[in-house]
Amino acid sequence: MTGFIAKQPNGLYCHFSSIVDCPTHYNMSREDYLSNVTRNVRNRDEGEIILRDHLYPITEVIDRFIPRNMTQTEFDKWVVDVSSPYDGTGFKCT
Repeated sequence: MTGFIAKQPNGLYCHFSSIVDCPTHYNMSREDYLSNVTRNVRNRDEGEIILRDHLYPITEVIDRFIPRNMTQTEFDKWVVDVSSPYDGTGFKCT
């Protein structure tokens, strides 16, 4: 497994990469994920299955984070950001 999708406290989604040990995309709506990230999977239906059956809790992101490619300070700020109400600026990549 090279990563997983997790549900953020603000109701949106993030992608955690086990290659870089930190989140790589965050504040994704369901449609953001299906439209933009599913280009890496076989089809949109597979993306729907991931969101329905293979969604991880945010605690997995917190537990698996290693401060290699993102500092602990940056990660702590990220946790606060994804725990706050969404400001509507679109999904982000780290």
